[in-house]
Amino acid sequence: MSIWDSLGGRKQKQGPDAFDPTSSQDATSFLSEVALSDPSRLHPLAGLNQDTLDYLSLEDSALDELPGSRSVLPSRGWSDDLCYGAGTTYLVALTLGGVWGLAEGLNKTAPTAAPKIRLNGVLNSVTRRGPFLGNSAGVVAMVYNGFNSGFGYVRGKHDASNSIAAGALSGMLFKSTRGLKPMMISGGIVASIAGGWAVTRRAFS
Repeated sequence: MSIWDSLGGRKQKQGPDAFDPTSSQDATSFLSEVALSDPSRLHPLAGLNQDTLDYLSLEDSALDELPGSRSVLPSRGWSDDLCYGAGTTYLVALTLGGVWGLAEGLNKTAPTAAPKIRLNGVLNSVTRRGPFLGNSAGVVAMVYNGFNSGFGYVRGKHDASNSIAAGALSGMLFKSTRGLKPMMISGGIVASIAGGWAVTRRAFS
């Protein structure tokens, strides 16, 4: 052993049990084919059967059994109709209200106004008309679902008559504080929309 080995602390190999750096194991030795035969088993959904997952399959036995309820949109009862109907109606009305507010803001703001003023006017109109129309339509859709489900339970079936009657009552109740004429107008509008939706849903079922 040289003087540099003595100063550096390097030890000389002593016999056959001395450490050999070239013979040490690396990470690949722990991930050998024997230790991990199928890497796909590390996936979080490994071993799950998609046919048995409730949120991926809608069993026919869980669907509503009333006549006329199994149309183009499968339903498991009034709760499904409430979630789908109110949510879809709210989003559609919110979009239409936003378009209405956009057109109103552009028309009310002078074309010669500064860009920031025009943008502010448009945003004010969009945020005023969009949520107003969306919230109103969502409330009407929730009341409509309650009436429609009640009529279906009492009559023992779902048909266009239930939808039209539920739409008329929902529209009238929504405008019940404005007087008789607004009640009739609102009831007619909602009944027409509900009847059109019922006919369209049955046509594609």
